[in-house]
Amino acid sequence: MPRIVLFWKPYGVVCRFSPDGEKKTLAYFRLPKGVYPAGRLDHDSEGLLLLTDDGGLQHRLTDPKFKHEKTYWAQVERVPPPSAIARLASGVVIQGGHSRPCKVKALALEPQLPPRDPPIRFRKTVPTAWLEIRLTEGRNRQIRRMTAHVGHPTLRLLRVRIGDLTLKGLAPGLWRDLTPGETRRLTAALRPRSVGK
Repeated sequence: MPRIVLFWKPYGVVCRFSPDGEKKTLAYFRLPKGVYPAGRLDHDSEGLLLLTDDGGLQHRLTDPKFKHEKTYWAQVERVPPPSAIARLASGVVIQGGHSRPCKVKALALEPQLPPRDPPIRFRKTVPTAWLEIRLTEGRNRQIRRMTAHVGHPTLRLLRVRIGDLTLKGLAPGLWRDLTPGETRRLTAALRPRSVGK
């Protein structure tokens, strides 16, 4: 059975183990030896990162053809109207291509999250809102590009779910191994027979 680790990546951490100038990397967090990120989060994004010692599983977790759903919470500038949310959900043109349709909703309440260090810039005259965005692809800085495209730049971004795995029970900088049951469910969901045409 592959070893899979669920890690809450803090803001400002680069998703690699090797040194990257003055930036903090995964090596700082004493993660198990032999596991490597299955996908990545940009240094200015936070949240759920899976690491594994299984190269095939690593590939299946990152290949968009497996349509593995990931859920993000994005704090954006100003309150997006329903028209902006509809545009995000139907897909927008970023990096010369159309993003896949996705699920987007405004969160009625601000999520209860640990404070970010450093905090986002506060502007008394510019309100913010939180969106939940569920994607089955993962292009470079995709959510930031999408929200900027509809006029609501992202200020804070967290990945909170991959499939049915969440950050529950963790805090920034902490990790845990998946249970055998979680590992079986995840690997079953990523078997080739589940690939859409």
